[in-house]
Amino acid sequence: MPITRAAAAAAALALLSTPALAADPVEGLWMVQAGTAKVRVAPCAADKARMCGQIAWLKNAAAKDANNPDESLRGRPVLGLLMIRDFKSSGPGKWTGGKIYDPNSGKTYGSKITANPDGTLKVEGCVAVVCQAQTWKKTS
Repeated sequence: MPITRAAAAAAALALLSTPALAADPVEGLWMVQAGTAKVRVAPCAADKARMCGQIAWLKNAAAKDANNPDESLRGRPVLGLLMIRDFKSSGPGKWTGGKIYDPNSGKTYGSKITANPDGTLKVEGCVAVVCQAQTWKKTS
């Protein structure tokens, strides 16, 4: 009997000491390049295998989604909007196939995000094969 208890105790200790899975480097709160908004990047609520990002802070907190192509959405607040969505992992710190919404223009673009070695986030919005990139900085 003592061997069984010892084995059970060892197994319990092993489970307790197993580290939790680390978050992907793109996860966190990011200041956009212009400094006008912070976006919280985390697994999507509807599909934890995909990455999404919601506007968590806005310099002009009262801003409305006035340029949305859907007239019925033009009165909604920009704060809290899902700005980036549906990215699929293509390796640690690399996510592709997503969409990014620009509330300033009301346009949605194909997008990819990549964690840079210096701790910043490269966010690209693309139309066909032409992409424009921004560098976002991690914040709190």
